[in-house]
Amino acid sequence: MLSTEDRDDVAVLRIEHGRVGALDVELLDALTEAVTAADRAVVITGSGSSFSAGVDLRQVLDGGRSYTEELLVALSRTFLAVFDHPRPTVAAVNGHAIAGGCVLALACDLRLMSGGRIGLAELAVGVPFPTAALEIVRHALGPRAGQVVLGAQAEDRERALALGMVDELTEPDGLLPRAVALAAELAARPPEAYRLAKVQLHRPANAAIEAHAGDDAAVLAGWAADDTRLRIEAALAALARR
Repeated sequence: MLSTEDRDDVAVLRIEHGRVGALDVELLDALTEAVTAADRAVVITGSGSSFSAGVDLRQVLDGGRSYTEELLVALSRTFLAVFDHPRPTVAAVNGHAIAGGCVLALACDLRLMSGGRIGLAELAVGVPFPTAALEIVRHALGPRAGQVVLGAQAEDRERALALGMVDELTEPDGLLPRAVALAAELAARPPEAYRLAKVQLHRPANAAIEAHAGDDAAVLAGWAADDTRLRIEAALAALARR
């Protein structure tokens, strides 16, 4: 599900969960625990052709409202654990990073990409953004956030670089070594100064998350609505036909 490897005092967390690294409560809890426990720089990557294709929508349908509520809480907890990790975080995007997988990458300090497509597909499926996810996206993308969120497109790596969704492109064989090298380079900064700089940079996003936490009741209602479930079913059926 999630493997951990130490490389040059950098913790590499690799998502190995099914064919596409789909995010479910179990994986999210494992990610949160691993990031929270790390006292060093962290690189997050995936396996195969995917970094993470986003939330496991089949489990959303099968689990109903109670599972959806648990999932949304777990998503926000994981995104914030990565976003607010006091040490450097680097996403090594080895393949498709869609919806929640894209948010996970955007929560990192730096993002490298070697292949696949990346994008925020939530509105294409018809599900609203949890407050924490949207504010992390806004922090990472700045004035491009609206274009990426409302466009709901999965972009190739060149377009992702142009939009600021990733910071650097690499070849597949060089992705992880480059990500580890960058994480180690950032980790060479004085740790307390680095931590404080992140706190200061993230303060507007975290203040907005705290101020609008009540919006997540409406987010849950949107995810659990009958018409949303129908759109999810249609999206899964379209994927099955590919």
